[in-house]
Amino acid sequence: MPVDISELINIAKSAREKAYAPYSNFKVGAAVLGCGKTYGGCNVENASYGLTMCAERVAIFKAISDGCRDIRAVAIYAEPAAYPCGACLQVMSEFCNEDCTVIVASSKIIEKYILKELLPFRFSKDAL
Repeated sequence: MPVDISELINIAKSAREKAYAPYSNFKVGAAVLGCGKTYGGCNVENASYGLTMCAERVAIFKAISDGCRDIRAVAIYAEPAAYPCGACLQVMSEFCNEDCTVIVASSKIIEKYILKELLPFRFSKDAL
């Protein structure tokens, strides 16, 4: 199944509207494609900043909790555009192969990468 980038971006953009970001005011939405379905997620902040969860991980964890273990694409939508943090890249590396499509989008840009470009030296179960 080919990745419909426009659909993923639209789902991420829609998920962004549900973000809980009272501290940073920086709302992010994400969408993942896996197992023939799409899952949206938004960032959820917490007064104890370390407990904040990025949109990418929320969307990935929704897919995982639905039984999907094969994520093929991740789209991130923010204004301005935001790239995945190290924690999100590491979670992606657990559930995506190195050729997983990663899309970074805003109203001004759409950039497409593959995971191994953003995380060339991934830590995997092979390192354990």
